[in-house]
Amino acid sequence: MSRSASPILHPTAELTGSPALQSNRAVALWLFFSAFMVFVMVVIGGLTRLTESGLSIVEWHPFTGIIPPLNEADWQRLYEEYRQYPEFQKINAWMSVADFKSIFWLEFIHRLWGRLIGVVYFIPFVWFLAKRSIDGTTKWKLAGLFVLGGLQGLMGWYMVMSGLVDRPDVSQYRLTAHFGLALIIFISLLWVGLQQYAPRPVGTAKSRRILGVLALILLTALSGGFVAGTNAGFIYNTFPLMDGHLIPNGLFAYDPAWLAPFEDIKTIQFDHRWLAKLTFCVVLFFWWRTTRLEIAADQKHACHLMLAAVSLQVALGISTLLSVVWLPLGVAHQAGAVLLIAATTYCAYKLREPT
Repeated sequence: MSRSASPILHPTAELTGSPALQSNRAVALWLFFSAFMVFVMVVIGGLTRLTESGLSIVEWHPFTGIIPPLNEADWQRLYEEYRQYPEFQKINAWMSVADFKSIFWLEFIHRLWGRLIGVVYFIPFVWFLAKRSIDGTTKWKLAGLFVLGGLQGLMGWYMVMSGLVDRPDVSQYRLTAHFGLALIIFISLLWVGLQQYAPRPVGTAKSRRILGVLALILLTALSGGFVAGTNAGFIYNTFPLMDGHLIPNGLFAYDPAWLAPFEDIKTIQFDHRWLAKLTFCVVLFFWWRTTRLEIAADQKHACHLMLAAVSLQVALGISTLLSVVWLPLGVAHQAGAVLLIAATTYCAYKLREPT
């Protein structure tokens, strides 16, 4: 294929006669900071999950929940509430009040940070609306993101509820949905922020390939949610072989078989491994194709950034597996997934094609 016939974009094309687009750096920086806060939230969530702290608070008070325990009577009350639920009764019956405090604080910070994101998002949003700094289309996008943020809080509590019944662990389905919604919010904040920071006179891109890459990365990340939700990373801790084989015996040994990717630990880990390998190969091929095209320097840099991010994430994933999910590596691996999504979102925005 000749360079001129390539489906990847030519950024020098312009919309003849199109009115100049105005950037709004203040709005953009607010959205980027909000996205950073979501990134931190995902990291804290990973730490909460890996330390088994997520079920330490057994009630949800959206407004009064910002007040921490203030005295020993408060701690004793929270501890007694925790004792009524399966995680304490089946796993943590050895815990004293002092031990309980160590898992309580991480979940408290996790919930408090989520509320703080809402405040940091809502107050500037109202201010920019009052100042008429946001155009009509962007206004509705940002209002929709605020609604998604509220739904994310509800989803978080819905997830916690699944671990307060019989099994002292949250549902892998609800955990993955909670993680996936966080990623959607993160991508949306970045995308709208980029539109505000460096708007481009573009229409619909001829090439959808980069969006396909982003979709594959999201799918791989969500498969990692099932790994986390079933503790599938704590078995078969070898690489590249799994249980002594590239394709181990006993895959899909679940009834019904179609639920194996979501319920069977061996199949769940196998799927995540091979989705990660496919993702790396697809990103590598996409990057190689861009090196053969006449694209702008900033677009090339975006592609290099995406390749660097996927390489780091693969290294973190293998290291996490071989270490039997050592806590710092496990948290870094979850953070790496979000950084890869950020790099790919940035690359997708840069590679939009003028029409």
